[in-house]
Amino acid sequence: MEPHPGWKRLKSRVHLRRHKIPVTGAAAARQTEDLRRTIEQEAALVFTGFDEQSAFEIGCAIRSSALIWAHSLVIDIRLWDRQLFHAALAGATAATAESARRKLNSVRMFQKSSYRLALEQQREDRTFPPGYGLNPADYVLAGGAFPIRVQGVGVIGAVSISGLSQRSDHHCAVTALCEYLGKGNERLFLDPD
Repeated sequence: MEPHPGWKRLKSRVHLRRHKIPVTGAAAARQTEDLRRTIEQEAALVFTGFDEQSAFEIGCAIRSSALIWAHSLVIDIRLWDRQLFHAALAGATAATAESARRKLNSVRMFQKSSYRLALEQQREDRTFPPGYGLNPADYVLAGGAFPIRVQGVGVIGAVSISGLSQRSDHHCAVTALCEYLGKGNERLFLDPD
């Protein structure tokens, strides 16, 4: 017996409603602007070289800032073959560290910041669509991980921060990279909340 023809349409609408984030008006304009700026950030924040000392200095700067503001963060800086810096501040949990790891995996897979991926996909459940074949236990659509791109080489790792809102996690990472690279240009920062 064939299902009623309207069932397919209803089922797809329910599926979309469950996964897509309905965004309109000012929120849509803000997300469009955030996406544009995130793409600019990725193009501008390029290293001439990156090593253990770079990771340590960036990680310590993020940690110091988080301590001043009493943020419960996990900071994870990795090259694709090994971890270079890790810090978990008071109040951070194992779930916070898992979130940082899943964000890093997303950057590794797509070579884009995790916030950019979240903005591009707009999925309420923060998982990649089933067609991508990515296990939600290992990948997430949430901001906070930013690619470490080396000029003439490409993306070799990522800085990941977890513990705040995805937009704030992203902003922490970008701010630290801007300071380290001497790119204090305000146009790279997201508009304040």
